[in-house]
Amino acid sequence: MLASFYFRADVRGLGNVPAEGPVLLVGNHSGGNIPADTFVFTLAFNTYFGVERRFYQLAHNLVLAMPGIGYLRKYGTVAASHENAEKALDTGAALLVYPGGDYETHRPTWESNRVDFDGRKGFIRLAIEKDVPIVPVVSIGGQETALFLSRGERLARFLRLDTTLRLKVLPISLALPWGLNVGDMAGHFPLPAKIVIEALPAVELREQFGEDPDPDEVYDHLANSMQATLDRLAEERRLPVIG
Repeated sequence: MLASFYFRADVRGLGNVPAEGPVLLVGNHSGGNIPADTFVFTLAFNTYFGVERRFYQLAHNLVLAMPGIGYLRKYGTVAASHENAEKALDTGAALLVYPGGDYETHRPTWESNRVDFDGRKGFIRLAIEKDVPIVPVVSIGGQETALFLSRGERLARFLRLDTTLRLKVLPISLALPWGLNVGDMAGHFPLPAKIVIEALPAVELREQFGEDPDPDEVYDHLANSMQATLDRLAEERRLPVIG
């Protein structure tokens, strides 16, 4: 509940999520390693559907290992892997994934209003394989919880973090309480930015794209519809953080 009040959460469109059966919830991601959008949406989803509706979220292993974050496991957060995604959908659950992952959540603050999955389409192939609908979930405000300066991709490659820790970024930000924050490994204290999240109507892939959906076509459709929604939500905001 604290997350809902602190971030003045406004979650819309949960009625677009099927009340039963497996579904892939696909979100844009913001907030670095303290993703306010995940906290807010998880609380709203569980409040709306109750404990009867199975709900899982995928997260990077390093995020789950951070101090104070591991408690999310009891709310359905599991390590991001294709195997865990399949297992979740096989139970008939709703599964929340962030295709942009660390690349998107550590984007510079001046790119806040941009959906950027970095061309990743694995989630689409998963939805086709499991024959499950996709519900786009669009959020705004998370990238205002700190001042994100750079993904630090070159620094990550120089330190070989891409091969040793599966990290393609080593982000640099200005965040409480550290000031200059490199890596965000210990997290940060997020500013109380207003978080608005909207779930869009479900996309039935084979109904909309034929029996053999083209992942590129599906990707373009989802990215464009989510970007249009994010643009609309951005127009509603008066000021950063305040909302």
